[in-house]
Amino acid sequence: MENIYIIGIGLIGGSLAIDIKKNNPGVVIHGISRKEATLKEALSLHLIDKKATLEDIVNADLVIVSIPVDATVKLLPTVLDRIPDSGLVVDAGSTKLDICKVIENHPKRRNFLAMHPIAGTEHSGPSAAISGLFKGKTNIVCEVEKTAFKLQEKALKLFVDIGMRIRYMNPEAHDKHIAYMSHLSHISSFMLGKTVIEKEKNERDIFDMAGSGFASTVRLAKSSPEMWTPIFKQNKANVIETLEEYIHNLKNFKELMEKDDFEAIYNEMKNTNYIKQILNGIA
Repeated sequence: MENIYIIGIGLIGGSLAIDIKKNNPGVVIHGISRKEATLKEALSLHLIDKKATLEDIVNADLVIVSIPVDATVKLLPTVLDRIPDSGLVVDAGSTKLDICKVIENHPKRRNFLAMHPIAGTEHSGPSAAISGLFKGKTNIVCEVEKTAFKLQEKALKLFVDIGMRIRYMNPEAHDKHIAYMSHLSHISSFMLGKTVIEKEKNERDIFDMAGSGFASTVRLAKSSPEMWTPIFKQNKANVIETLEEYIHNLKNFKELMEKDDFEAIYNEMKNTNYIKQILNGIA
């Protein structure tokens, strides 16, 4: 894969560019963006080697689509129209069902690999790109059987080489699980930030009294609404289901508080401490 085109040179696309280039110095990274300023910044940060347009994809060995999921759904068929028979298109979207459906009958479906590298920060744009973002992280791959074997083999080696673990999942299962593991945490963070802003009118009080616990919990509220609104829209049914369960647990906690049942509250927290063992790793 000598010519790699990245559509969307932000946190994910830019970080992929850094690590792929580090492992493969001979590749040429081409950047595509609807914003000229983004391309100029990406060039100045040495994330890409050249600017490109969608018309140039006819020369691509690999195209990485790393833009908001609603834009991916609209653009992906056009990208596949232009990819050469020997080329591969991958996406990095946080939802998978709508993306897989939009190209399920495309003549070049075999040239597409649906994936979700589960990595990121609350920052966005080319300047957010960092080396090593994907080391030790999981890359969810969907419908791998629909991608030409030689193409998927090349792509998966590329991502394993930058330190990612590969896990296979169907799009429906991915979107359901990710609603709990990612989408809900972002909503919780946004709503915590909203609650504090609405009730704590003095910004100095917020700044002075915000400890590390608050800072870590509300960190995701700094994420891009332009990216997250389409994610919530595409995964609406699953997100609503997770919110119903989360709200149920919050209401139950509130009721225990009202009843002064602090033994039950202790047990709730003690049982939930098991999450530490899960996050420490599964053998």
